[in-house]
Amino acid sequence: MVRGLLGKKLGMTQIFDKDGNIIPVTVIEAGPCCVLGLQETPKKKIKLGFGDGVESRMKRSELGFFKKNGIKPLKLVREFEAEDVKDCQVGQFIKADLFRPGDFVDVTGTSIGKGFQGGMKRWGWGGGPGGHGSMHHRRIGSVSSSTEPSRVWKGRTMPGHMGMDRVTVQGLRVMDVDVEKNLLIVKGAVPGHKRAYLMINRSKKKAFKSLDEKKAAAAVSRNPLKQRKQKAKGKA
Repeated sequence: MVRGLLGKKLGMTQIFDKDGNIIPVTVIEAGPCCVLGLQETPKKKIKLGFGDGVESRMKRSELGFFKKNGIKPLKLVREFEAEDVKDCQVGQFIKADLFRPGDFVDVTGTSIGKGFQGGMKRWGWGGGPGGHGSMHHRRIGSVSSSTEPSRVWKGRTMPGHMGMDRVTVQGLRVMDVDVEKNLLIVKGAVPGHKRAYLMINRSKKKAFKSLDEKKAAAAVSRNPLKQRKQKAKGKA
């Protein structure tokens, strides 16, 4: 079966666990995704499509592919790794029930664009002196040598365009799954603005862990010397 799905970020909210603790979560519309192609060698992969596409904005080669397979045009098409492709066929739809509460996922998307930003916001510079006479509060200062090498070194942190980068947030926990509405409730924040498209992959670093399972309290070692002192003072 395929290891991931395509989805759309709907927004953030909060839920409460059994102990009454507030948990910030993101609601993702995951699927239904249509199977567009299967690959067995050299790696097993499944091509999925998601979202309604506009024919006037698509290339003829893309439209021909959808018409050949008898599938309506889809906006987003991506490939995912699969454990096995024998149980899948072209035209089949995969829904949010691929995941279950307690799974861990890696979510990939495009971060929010923030336009042209200065170095303090973009790279976290400390800034210059705050006094009125310094005249150097948020400026970049010297960036390189004047004579040698007579240029700015590659990789120098400078003001420039911020955001609109491909970002992957790993190890997010699935708190709930609504199969009827194809919704995933994921703990934490995911990249992108509202209604941004996402790739949701099963985590490779974290395995399934039941939501009812609680973290075992670590045994705290006590210093016997301190115990004797507290006992002498009457605190123990």
